[in-house]
Amino acid sequence: MNPDAPPNPLLADASARAIRYLDGLDSRPVAPTAAGVAALGRFDERLPERSSDPAETLRLLDEVGSPATSAMAGPRFFGFVIGGSLPVALAANWLAGAWDQCTGLYRPTPGTSYLEQVALRWLLDLLHLPADCTGAFVTGATVANLCALAAARHGVLKKAGWDVEGRGLFGAPEITVIVGEEVHPSVTKSLGVLGLGRNRIIKVPADGQGRMRADCLPPISGPTIVCVQAGNVNTGAFDPIGTICQKAHAAGAWLHVDGAFGLWAAAAPSRRNLTAGIAEADSWATDAHKWLNVPYDCGLAFVRDRDALKAAMAISAEYLPSQSEFRNPSDFTPELSRRARGVEVWAALRSLGREGTAEMIERNCAQARRFAEKLSAAGFEILNQVVLNQVLVSFGDAEKTTRIIQAIQDEGTCWCGITVWQGRTAMRISVCSWATKDADVDRSVTAIVKIARG
Repeated sequence: MNPDAPPNPLLADASARAIRYLDGLDSRPVAPTAAGVAALGRFDERLPERSSDPAETLRLLDEVGSPATSAMAGPRFFGFVIGGSLPVALAANWLAGAWDQCTGLYRPTPGTSYLEQVALRWLLDLLHLPADCTGAFVTGATVANLCALAAARHGVLKKAGWDVEGRGLFGAPEITVIVGEEVHPSVTKSLGVLGLGRNRIIKVPADGQGRMRADCLPPISGPTIVCVQAGNVNTGAFDPIGTICQKAHAAGAWLHVDGAFGLWAAAAPSRRNLTAGIAEADSWATDAHKWLNVPYDCGLAFVRDRDALKAAMAISAEYLPSQSEFRNPSDFTPELSRRARGVEVWAALRSLGREGTAEMIERNCAQARRFAEKLSAAGFEILNQVVLNQVLVSFGDAEKTTRIIQAIQDEGTCWCGITVWQGRTAMRISVCSWATKDADVDRSVTAIVKIARG
C-alpha cells in the first residue's frame, strides 16, 4: 500500500457505493435478510499482519455490511422514532467529515464553530424558544438530557449556596427530582449518571394517554428539578407543560422538558398548541436526527441560563487556545473532541426553511392519522389518541399481537416495533421520515392487514 497515493478514487468508489445503497432502499426488504446476517461471519478474521488494498477493504465492507443493515434511511421504517437523512444533510455530513474539524474551540475551527452558532440561533427561532438561550450539540437525547440536567443541578444548588462542580455532591443540600410516571429511561439514566439517583425520584401519576397529572404534583420546597415530557414515546401525548411550569416556578424549582421528538411540534402550526407554555421552561432536550432528519448522531440541549450550562460543562488547560471573542462549543458539551454536528443541522434548516420543516412534520402527522384510520377501518384496535406521529395498534391478546408484529418485520414491506402500553402489548408505528409518502403508508397498511388476517 502506498500511503502517499491520492485518495480520490477510493472516495469516489465510496460515494458510488453509498448512492447505490440509498437508491436501492425502496426495492429491498426493510429488515436485513437472514442470509445477510449470516454472512457477517466473513468479518470475523484474524487481525491482518500486513497492509492491504484499501479498495478491497471498502468492497468487503459494502458487500457484507450493506445487506446486514436495516433500511432505516428508507421510507417505510417506522420503529424507534427514527427519521431518515435528508440528502442535503447527508451531503453536508460527508463534506464536514472531509474537513475533519475537531469542533471544540473557535480559534482552530472557526468555520464549523460559526455554523454551529448560526444553527443554534435558527433552532431557537424555529422552535419558539427564548432567543437568549444557549445550547449544546451532542450525540442524542440521552446526552442532551444529561447536559440540561447538569445545568439544572448547578442552578438549584447554586441557589442553595453550594458549588457542585467544585465540591461535588458529598454534603450537598438534597435535590428533589419530580418526574411523570411515563418518564423516558434516557432521563432516569441521566439522573443516575449525575448522582441524583434513578430510584429516589418522585413519580407523578399519568392519565390514560401518558400525560403527567398536574393535579397530582406533590408540594415543592428546597432545591427541586421537575422533568416534563413533550411527546410520549408511545402515544405522542404532551404533559400539561404550561400548568406544571407555573407550579414549579412558583416554588422556585427548575423545569426541564424532555422533547426528544415532540419538541419539533413547535415548528408545525397545526401541532404548536401541544407545546403551550413550553417556552417558559428552563431547559429542553431534543434530537435533530429524529424529526429534522439529519444523520446520526445529533442531539440538542437548550438551556435558558447560559452560565449554568457553561459552569457544568466548560474545560480549560494551558495548552488549549480557549481565549476567544467567539463561543467555544466545548464550553457547553461533555466532549472536547467532537465532530462538527452543527454543519448538517445548518444545511437542513437552510434547505428546508421554516415552511419546509413545518410541511415535513405536518405531513408525517397526517400520515400517522392515515395509518390509524385505515387500520381501524380494517378492524384493528388503535390504543391511543393520535395527536402527533405515534400510533399504537392491538391485534388481540399479547401472544397474537407479538406473533403478528414479528411476521410483519420478517415480511419486509415495513418495520414497526413492539411495546407494552399500560399493560397491553401493541405494535408501535412512528412516522418521522422525510422520505415517507402516502403511498408508503398505503403499501404498509396492505401488508399489515394481509399478515394480521392471514
